[in-house]
Amino acid sequence: MLVVFGGLPGTGKTAVSRAVAAALGATFLRIDAVEAAIQRIGFEVGETPVAYSAAHAVAADQLQAGRTVVVDAVNPARAAREGWADLAREFNAGVRYVEVVCSDAAEHRRRVEARQPDLVGHAVPTWQNVLELAYEPWDEPRLVLDNLASIEAGVARVLAAL
Repeated sequence: MLVVFGGLPGTGKTAVSRAVAAALGATFLRIDAVEAAIQRIGFEVGETPVAYSAAHAVAADQLQAGRTVVVDAVNPARAAREGWADLAREFNAGVRYVEVVCSDAAEHRRRVEARQPDLVGHAVPTWQNVLELAYEPWDEPRLVLDNLASIEAGVARVLAAL
């Protein structure tokens, strides 16, 4: 199975998706980590799909090995989300989407502004970056998780939906 998380920065995707991966015994694949690794060796990721492409290769290898993969990414564009669906079809795996949101704008802003980088070479976005992010509406069937409660409650909701 391929479990794809998406949502704006600062909604809590990483915390929930990492815990879901641990609960499932799944491979955890974080786009921010891939981007940071690429940037550490001197390449600028910018708006290119290079990190998603590299992550697809890793996910494909894990799916081929029969492992469940949990992806943590903003997935702001339909094309990014469709790419995960294409990958799942290629390996005859189910795909499930989880869009993580934070319905309280003040809390969302607080989280973004309080965030500290947890990866070498990873720059966290500002609140202005989040507001300006081109984030296309989802057409894909998905679980929408309003991540205002505890991480444990969010993880339980995702696991129940899977």
